[in-house]
Amino acid sequence: MRSAARTVTRAAVAVIGAGALTLGLASTASAATVNRTVTDGGTTYNLSVTAPNTAAAAGANVTVSGTGYNQSQGIYVGLCAIPAGVNVNNPATWNSKPTPCLGGQDETGTTGASHWINNDWHWLSPNNSSPYTPGANGRGNFSVNIHVKAQISSSVTCGQGGVTCAIVTRADHFDSNDRKYDVYVPVTFS
Repeated sequence: MRSAARTVTRAAVAVIGAGALTLGLASTASAATVNRTVTDGGTTYNLSVTAPNTAAAAGANVTVSGTGYNQSQGIYVGLCAIPAGVNVNNPATWNSKPTPCLGGQDETGTTGASHWINNDWHWLSPNNSSPYTPGANGRGNFSVNIHVKAQISSSVTCGQGGVTCAIVTRADHFDSNDRKYDVYVPVTFS
């Protein structure tokens, strides 16, 4: 009796352990976190963005989360082509605006392809914008859903013709030339 109970218990532990291993592998393979430290106006921000690094080519809704942002700086979250000369592993090369982006700036919220995070004007576009949520040390956090697909435009498709893509954050249209808030999470499509 005792031996049978031990065997059942061991089998249950093995199944639970295998399930935990599978979940651990799935989350590691399906999402990535990129960190960046920037200084803006004498204040240092430790930015962190977590997003899926794979998606279905035909399209998928994905959740993108970020922490550590300057709540006074609005950002866009979206899928963009990585500009020529930008190495996503080297922030010193992040001198060009990530573009083109799926859905463009989408200030009206009609495509669902990007999301605008802005504490002052988010109410102007309730379909695709929201304020930061308060984080540690007064920094801004967010968690948003966006729709991504491989074809960004009629002439640009991620994974074709040398086009590589990433889910990015970038300064909003009030400061679109500011590269401090660019963060890239490379994504491939299957």
